[in-house]
Order: sequence, then C-alpha cells, then structure tokens
Amino acid sequence: MGGHYGSAEDYDDYYLQKKHTRRPKPKRKKLKPPSVQKPKPTVKPKQNVNIGSVDVSIYLVVIILVLIGVVMVFSASYALAANRPRFNNDAFYFLRRNGIMAALGFAAMHFISKFNCQIWRKGVWPLYFGTLGMLIAVTIIGLTAYGAQRWIQIPIIGQFQPSELAKAAIIFIIAHLVDKYPDALKTWGNLGLFSAIVAVAVGLVWMPGGFSAGLIIAAIGFGMIFVASPYIWRFIVPGGLFVGGVSAYLLISAHFGLNFRGARIQAWRDPWAFSDTVGFQTIQSLYAVATGGWFGVGIGESRQVSFIPEPQHDMIFAIVVEELGLLGAGLILILFGIFIWRGILVAMRAPDTFSSMVAIGIVFTIAFQVVINVGVVTNTIPNTGVTLPFISYGGTSLLVTMALAGILLSISRYSKGSG
Repeated sequence: MGGHYGSAEDYDDYYLQKKHTRRPKPKRKKLKPPSVQKPKPTVKPKQNVNIGSVDVSIYLVVIILVLIGVVMVFSASYALAANRPRFNNDAFYFLRRNGIMAALGFAAMHFISKFNCQIWRKGVWPLYFGTLGMLIAVTIIGLTAYGAQRWIQIPIIGQFQPSELAKAAIIFIIAHLVDKYPDALKTWGNLGLFSAIVAVAVGLVWMPGGFSAGLIIAAIGFGMIFVASPYIWRFIVPGGLFVGGVSAYLLISAHFGLNFRGARIQAWRDPWAFSDTVGFQTIQSLYAVATGGWFGVGIGESRQVSFIPEPQHDMIFAIVVEELGLLGAGLILILFGIFIWRGILVAMRAPDTFSSMVAIGIVFTIAFQVVINVGVVTNTIPNTGVTLPFISYGGTSLLVTMALAGILLSISRYSKGSG
C-alpha cells in the first residue's frame, strides 16, 4: 500500500522545523522619486588683485618736472621780483614760495600714494558740492588778480583757486557714477544727467571769467564720459553741439569785437595788428621761442623775460624754449609723454572701473593742459591762461596736480590678474 508518512508527532516536528528555518522575506525598499540634479552655476574665474610698488617711471617724471619747474620759475621771475615793490624787491620771492609749495606737494603725493584709491569714494559727493559752494563764493567775494576773479581768501591757507579743485571733483564724481551705474550711459536721459553734472561746474567757473579753466574742466568731464559711453555716436551729437556752440560764440565775438575773448581771437589770426594790446604777450612769446635755437641761451640769460608779462605763470614754456633751446623743451615734452603713456597703462591695468576712470581723468588733466599751454605759447591756438603742469608758478595748481599724481601712483600699486 502507499508509503509510510510517519506518526503525527513526526509531522509536527517537521512542520515546526521548516517554519523556523524559512528564510525571512526581503524588505521592500522604498522607491525614492528620481532626484533632479540642479545645474551648477557658472563660476567666473576669480580675479586676483596684485599689489606691488608704485610706478617708478611716473614717480621719477614728476620729481624731474617739478625740479625743472622750481629752477625755471626762479629764472623767469628773479628780475621781475627784484624790481617790484609789491614783491618787496626780493629776487627770491617766487623761488621761496614755489619751493615751499613743491615740498608740500611732494609730501602730499608720497602720503596719498600709500592709500587705496577706493577710500576717496566716500567723499565724492561732499567734494563735488563743496567745490560748487566755493565756486559760488568766488563770484560773490572772490579776489581779482591778473585780470580775473578766480581766488578766495581762506584763513591759514591764504589765496585758494577753487577751479583747480573742480578738476579733481569732476574726475571723482564721474568715475564714481560710471562704476556704480555701469549701464546708465545707454540711455539719453542718463547721458544728459552726467553731462549736466559737468556743465554746472563749468558754468560756475566761467561766470567770474575763468574761461580757460572751464574749458579744461569740460574737456576732462566730457572726455571721461566719452570713454565710458557704450554708444559713441550718441555721445558725439551733444558733444558736437557743445563744441559748435562754443566755437560760434568765439567767432561771433571775434567778428564783432564784442568782448576780450573776441579780441584774442583776432590777435591769434594776426598778433602784430594788436602789438600794443592783446597781441603783445603772444609776440614776445614767439620772439622767445625763435631766440632759443637748438641749445638755448642758457638758464638765467633770457632776454624776453623782461617783456613777457608775468613769465613765471602761463608763458613759462616760452622761457624754457629760449633758455634751454629746442632740445631742452623737447626733453620736457618727452617727460610729459612718458607720464601720459604710463598713466594710460595704469588705467588699463587698474583692478576696478572706479580706479580706471580716475586714472583716465588724471591723464586727461595733464594731457589737455600741456597741449593747450604749448599751443598758446607757439600761437597754434588763441591765447588763454592755462598753466603748464608741475612747472608753472601757482600754489593751488601745483598742490592739486601733485595730489592727483599721488592718486595715480596709488592706483599703479594695484593691478588685476586672474587665478
């Protein structure tokens, strides 16, 4: 018959053993929804700022130019000062004052070069509005000297020329706005706003008769806006209207003889027709340039220094050419060229837009003044009073220019790099 299945006890033992030896069911893993991997943000390469020493070329050029200026101011002024009671008949009057200002300028330049240019951003608006306040004060309580009302009397400091400070104010305010609002100049409205900021300062400088200083400030401000503007043609239209308006004013004034500037335009075209009036200074300057030759007549040997009115000021380059000759004057122009070249490199290598624009503004300041001053001395352009940077006599001009050189040197210590 069938097989043997065993007893009931054997069946229970078999069942219990099978039950306890059964493998546990594997736990079901909870299915997680598929993870969506977030795209990694594009990381721009980190820009490092390399910190080094100041630009030695700029530093040496400034030192050489200022020392040349001290010597040439003395050479151009000692005879004048020795024979004028208002200078106490002191031949060293201008040398002493110019030497003090040069020493203060060197100290200021060296001190300012130690600081990062960014620290000046905190004071751009107070500097701008403070300068406008001083320009307004000039029109009310300004002192008149050399036929122009340009100075105010400040306790302890003495006579101060706010139009020189206006150059620095325009440089910093435009650099600040361009950096803070990088896309602002893409619209006509903001272009007009930037231009108005420059125009207000220029207008206040022009009001008391500072046409030449206002011209320099306009060139600096609008030059910086032109560099920063993304649309050149959009800028050229109002710029062309401004230049055209000023030119029309001068030509109409010259044609009808309406004012002193019109007479200067007429004297520019034919200085000998006005040899006893507005053409006298230009004629004497041309005589000095023609006398210099290749090597000059020697320091202190100028013959035209007795005829050029106030030769230590705007016409000092004529004395430079006469005493140092074409080679000496050419060397000075080469030094200015080195300053401008190195300044452009500093602007290109600056680590941020603000520093770069400030450097550009400083380069414009020096370049425009050199071009205009030399142009006036050689009668290439109409006569207008613009100092030769670092060389002409003038306390405010020398101090402000050397302070700007110190800022340019401070920017030169920082350069952008990637890594």
